[in-house]
Amino acid sequence: MADSADASAESDDAYDEPLFQRVIQYAAAADRDVIDMVSGHPDWEPPEALREGLHAYADAREFQYPPSEGLRELREAIAARRNVDESRIVVTNGAGEANYLAMAGAIERGSGSEFLLTDPVYPYYPGKADLLDADATRVPVREDGHVDVEAMRAAATDDTAAIVVNTPNNPTGAVYDRESVAALADVAGEVDALLVVDEVYDHFDFSNRFESALTLGREHVVVTSAFSKSMAITGFRVGYAVFPEDLVEEALTRHMLVNVATSRPAQAAVEHALRETPPSYYESVRDTLRERIDAFTDALDAAGADYTTPEGAFYVLARFEDFPGTRANVERLIDEAGVAGMPGEAFGDVYDDWIRFALCTDRADEAADRLAAYFEDR
Repeated sequence: MADSADASAESDDAYDEPLFQRVIQYAAAADRDVIDMVSGHPDWEPPEALREGLHAYADAREFQYPPSEGLRELREAIAARRNVDESRIVVTNGAGEANYLAMAGAIERGSGSEFLLTDPVYPYYPGKADLLDADATRVPVREDGHVDVEAMRAAATDDTAAIVVNTPNNPTGAVYDRESVAALADVAGEVDALLVVDEVYDHFDFSNRFESALTLGREHVVVTSAFSKSMAITGFRVGYAVFPEDLVEEALTRHMLVNVATSRPAQAAVEHALRETPPSYYESVRDTLRERIDAFTDALDAAGADYTTPEGAFYVLARFEDFPGTRANVERLIDEAGVAGMPGEAFGDVYDDWIRFALCTDRADEAADRLAAYFEDR
């Protein structure tokens, strides 16, 4: 493992327990009205075609196990969108399982037992590393929230099993350009590691800069995604991973042993929605989020806060003077301002003074007004 001042491999208690759930439960138990901005649970409607597909499936007679790799029609639709062979696709129980299979596959290759992650990082990545009895080294991002390729290169060693990144990014909102992702693929190749790219927020790109890592055509790249966010169906648990051909069999075996398969009705509904949903649905959601971002950040200006303006996804990180992003301060905001966010310390060290807010509520402008009033009175 690299001995670098810019990389940290120490354990973090925030990764050991489901902190998201603890904050949600604290907000739910509050004695006042609380605007929930903790998790990325879309509050907008799914595509109408999704409902149509689910209703149509209710008349089907196929109630037994689907193919473990996923329904053929859905895999064909994904393959057409991603411009890959359907044999490389495993349909999973959300992006969470897709990332787990990718990370497990990286360990099973036998080339290392360390994952390089960004700092800040979505906490479930280091959590999965822990489940796999692997090391997680967090490499700080650049000041603008983008991945620091040279720092990743400095941290990579022969023990690196995979570099795992997420773009558009949760929590920074950064969209990594194609050149940066290609450079990360180069770094991974230099140490015989995989590059795992979680693209679950690909429909939420406000920069017009996003390009899938699959366009690189590299043999050691795994791309994961899901329909949870793009179709506002986090409860359906339909995701997928696109593996190199030589990793598909082991990934499918692990998937079969853990889950057998992914829900047949949910897959059928998603496949119908992929065929029938017009691009205007996704653009309408992006327009709604742009309005929320503008309203929320305008009110943060009034509060004198520093904040990130997302290039993608739907999260804003905010920093308030003399009010670090600890769990205790998040609970204070719930009790005294009626706004629930996630403590920055949950995502690592670089943004531990910040608080992350998910714009998955039509009360985002009201939440920002509450924050502005609260900090004006402090």
